[in-house]
Amino acid sequence: MAPSHQAKSSKSARGLLTGLAVGACLVMGLGAANAQAPAKRPPAAPQATPQVAPQAAPQAVPGFWDPRRRPERPDLSRLTVIRFLTETDYPPFNYTGADGNPAGFNVDLARSLCEEIKLTCTVQMRRFETLVDALSSNRGDAIIASMAVSPQLRARVDFTDPYYRVPARFASRKDAVMPEIRPEYLEGKKVGAIAGSAHEAYLKAMFTDAELHPYPNDDAMRAALRKGEVDFIFGDAISLAFWINGTDSGDCCAFSGGPFVESRFFGEGIGIAVRKGNDVLRQALNWALFRVWEKGRYTDLWLRYFSVSPF
Repeated sequence: MAPSHQAKSSKSARGLLTGLAVGACLVMGLGAANAQAPAKRPPAAPQATPQVAPQAAPQAVPGFWDPRRRPERPDLSRLTVIRFLTETDYPPFNYTGADGNPAGFNVDLARSLCEEIKLTCTVQMRRFETLVDALSSNRGDAIIASMAVSPQLRARVDFTDPYYRVPARFASRKDAVMPEIRPEYLEGKKVGAIAGSAHEAYLKAMFTDAELHPYPNDDAMRAALRKGEVDFIFGDAISLAFWINGTDSGDCCAFSGGPFVESRFFGEGIGIAVRKGNDVLRQALNWALFRVWEKGRYTDLWLRYFSVSPF
């Protein structure tokens, strides 16, 4: 189930979505997780709406907050309104709803945060590449657009704590699913990855005995798996989850093994950006994020948009 968000290097680079000590955990029996977002956000899911095929098994919901590190309620008296900026076309995170209004996971999360803080909020949709400039020129107060935290962006904006991360995962044909994947298990196996991606770099560093097959794009890589030209493919788990459970896969494939989360390759996470030095708003959003998660509203929202777990 994100980005680039190095001020979006480019949408074509989004496929790159054990790192931060945020104490990430998974509820609903998944166990502890420290999934990280890639340095670049993943490609938007092909669906224009968040509906996906249902899973037979209960969904595992990631939680990226440590219940032992509850933030104190900040002084909210100086906040009167929050003007959120988001992207125009990045389903299921951001898209235009049937009524013409902003919709998607990020939009609904922004509205939940405003309800928690008890403030009026607006959501304005803009092209991704214009978001940071719009924030810097005071045309908005916060960017909630699946923006991946990076050193380059930290020089221009401040970020909240991560509110989601995108792990990397292997996919295989359904008749060859492996419950666990280690480097030694893939010795001599053909593994596909996008050429030049963080996922390819990770395979070169960690899975040195696998036979690496680079592909120019997701479509070519996934087609190779469907045809049996490779044994596995390795990519960002959110876009893979939508593909596996969508019509394009032909019901061929499934995840193998669990998530890979090495922050050196897959980044720090996805945060909400605010103007440099706006600690009042940043702290208010961090507090509200924790509260929304603690009350179970984040879980409800995640299940609404991601009925297929990328974890």
